[in-house]
Amino acid sequence: MSTVAITATGTDTQAQTLTAPGIDPTMRPLPIWYFGFEGVLGAAYDLCHANPELLPLVIGVAALNMAISFTVLGKRRKLIRAMLKNSRTRVIAIGLVALRFGVHLLFGLLGTALAGTTGHYALAALMSASTVAMLWFDQRITFRALGLTGH
Repeated sequence: MSTVAITATGTDTQAQTLTAPGIDPTMRPLPIWYFGFEGVLGAAYDLCHANPELLPLVIGVAALNMAISFTVLGKRRKLIRAMLKNSRTRVIAIGLVALRFGVHLLFGLLGTALAGTTGHYALAALMSASTVAMLWFDQRITFRALGLTGH
C-alpha cells in the first residue's frame, strides 16, 4: 500500500498519512546493528571454511539473533513478518546464495579456486556487507510500501 496524504478542507489543513492496517504508524525501522547479525550469518559458510573454530561463534550469533528478535524487537514482529513474507526478501536470499556459488564458480573457471584463508575471509566480508546493505534497503522499501515514515 502506498502512502496517501489526505488534507482536510476548511480552516484545518493538516496532512495525515494512512498506513497499512494492523501496523503501528509510529513504528521505527530496525536498527542497522540488527542487520549485522544477519551479515555474520550470511558470511558463516566462508568464516567456518576459513577457520572451523569459528563455528561456535556463528552458532552463538544465531542464538543471540533469535533471542533479540523475540525479546528486544518483539514490538516489531509485524515488520519482521512483513519483510519475511515479502517476495523481495526471498529474491535477496536467493540472490545471495547465487552470488556465493557464482563467485566460487567464477574462481573455479579461472583456475584460481578460493582455497586460502584470506580468500574466504574476503568473500565473507563481501557476503556480510551485501547481506546488511540489501536487508537495510529492503526495510526502507517495506516502510514505504506500508506507509510508515521511519522517524
